[in-house]
Amino acid sequence: MLYPSADAWRAATAKRVLFFGMSGLGKTHIANMLRDSGEWFHYSVDYRIGTRYMGEHIVDNFKAHAMQDPFLAELLRTDSIYIASNITFDNLAPLSTYLGKPGDPDKGGLSFAEYQRRQALHHGAEVAALIDTAHFMDRANRLYGYDHFVCDSGGSICEVVDPENPDDPVLKQLAATHLMVWIEGSSDHTAELVRRFDKAPKPMCYAPEFLETSWTTYLTENNLSEREVDPDSFIRWTYARALAHRQPRYAAMAKNWGISVPAAALAETRSAADLDQLIVQALGNG
Repeated sequence: MLYPSADAWRAATAKRVLFFGMSGLGKTHIANMLRDSGEWFHYSVDYRIGTRYMGEHIVDNFKAHAMQDPFLAELLRTDSIYIASNITFDNLAPLSTYLGKPGDPDKGGLSFAEYQRRQALHHGAEVAALIDTAHFMDRANRLYGYDHFVCDSGGSICEVVDPENPDDPVLKQLAATHLMVWIEGSSDHTAELVRRFDKAPKPMCYAPEFLETSWTTYLTENNLSEREVDPDSFIRWTYARALAHRQPRYAAMAKNWGISVPAAALAETRSAADLDQLIVQALGNG
């Protein structure tokens, strides 16, 4: 571990931390807070995915939809209009919209094969974006003079690594260059995340095996064909399963590669000094 003790963290002149856990538990909030302090460089894995690795796919998807409108299609063919993605750290809708949802095409659903293809693209992009953290860490220091670096990882990080494999190439690099910190939610947090997702379901990235099993089970249990699946119903059902699927993977990442902090305690963090104290406590308990 990069900082093996509370004393090592306190003494560090360059603090480098990666937060992981389910979306909605505060990763981006704490990263924004650190960035706003003026002393930390904020690297967003999802933003990197959506701009560097998936940007062309996202824009092509916009154009494909625009081409269905004769008026817009003619303007595109003559280069009279320009379509771009306006993805930001706080608005990742272009990326999630590209991932889409499988099911009834009349309800905006994709074929399951196309959904799998887009999931695979995201998987590769996420691995690449995670590996890129070392480059951005160096860049942040060399170009901008930042000593401190925070990586805001996506909720699906646990789907693209093997936390039980001591030779996992992604985790080996990340653990060598960051303090890996799991934001651990409670059962109350889980219930709230499910409630939020049920109110506004959004596309997510899943491990291929988990997705295939979930899709087959959903079709069988509901006696549905692919085209009969309501896309929102499927991803609502899958989300609850994903929370249970990811929890032990996050826990293994924290046990084998880093530390954990309670989401409730992180929510009360108001400054870099507060975060220091929280991390010191977690390292002291390690």
